[in-house]
This record gives sequence, structure tokens and C-alpha cells, in this order.
Amino acid sequence: MAEETRQERAIRLFQEAYQHQMKKELDEAVELYKKSIEAYPTAEAHTFLGWTYSWMGRIDDAIAECLKAIDVDPSFGNPYNDIGSYLMIKRQVDAAIPWLERALQAPRYESYCYPHMNLGRAYESKRDW
Repeated sequence: MAEETRQERAIRLFQEAYQHQMKKELDEAVELYKKSIEAYPTAEAHTFLGWTYSWMGRIDDAIAECLKAIDVDPSFGNPYNDIGSYLMIKRQVDAAIPWLERALQAPRYESYCYPHMNLGRAYESKRDW
């Protein structure tokens, strides 16, 4: 059998991390996402590591990972939306809005409904009808 490439290893580790995250085994997920990033950095792995941190209440770490994701691939929309969501958790609604708007402009995003929904939440919290 051929040896696993760095990218294949990263994908395998990412998938394992995601399984642990979905089982709420967050420490295991963090370690596996980090190993995935070490093998082959992707915007997805940084974003999902950030998402895991957010589940742990580590919002500043979550934002930092999303910024790394954007550095790796600025076309990936998820980290922009996630930063906006995390800033809303921190009650920084005005700071969140530009990030959510950037998510809508991202060329690579599976679920544009999320930034729309989060923008609605932001404007509602500001009572900006």
C-alpha cells in the first residue's frame, strides 16, 4: 500500500477530529485538528478548530483560528461568518456586521443562509429595522 501523502493525512485527521467534536470530545478534537493543520494547513481545519474552541468558551482563540483560516484561503466564507458570530457573543455587534457582510461576498461558501441569519440577529439586537 502506498504511503499516505501529507494532504491525505490532513484529511484523515480532520475527519477524525470532526467525529470527536460531534461527540463533544473536545480536547481530542482540538488535538486532531492541530495535527491536521501541522500535516497540511487548510482554511477548513483552522475554522473547525475555532468552532471547537467556541464550544469550549474560548472565543478569542476561536477568532484567532478564523483569522488564520482567512490567511490560508481568503475565498472561504465560513471563517468570516464565524468571526461575526463570535463578536456577537462578545456583544460587539457593530464590529460583527462587516465580517458577516464579507461572508456574503465570499466565493466559496456552502450555506449563505448563516450570514443572512446572523446579520438579521445583529440588526435586530440593534433595533435597526
